[in-house]
Amino acid sequence: MQSQNRIFDDIAKVAGGALSALGSLKQEVEAMVRDRLERFMAEGNFVRREEFDVVQAMAAAARAEQEKLAVRVAELERAVALAKKS
Repeated sequence: MQSQNRIFDDIAKVAGGALSALGSLKQEVEAMVRDRLERFMAEGNFVRREEFDVVQAMAAAARAEQEKLAVRVAELERAVALAKKS
């Protein structure tokens, strides 16, 4: 009976060692994937979300200003055209 308990203990130790090794392997693979992804993102022409949002807001403000200026230019052109007729 004791030999069976010893066999079970040995099997439990082997299984525990295998689980520990798998846990370490998982951490190592995660670190490698994270490193590769960070390198890929750094080498590409990618921007962070915050930077994108700032540029998007700047573009929206520029577009609004351009629309205002287009209206003003149209008004000035009308005024010039009226002044030429007079």
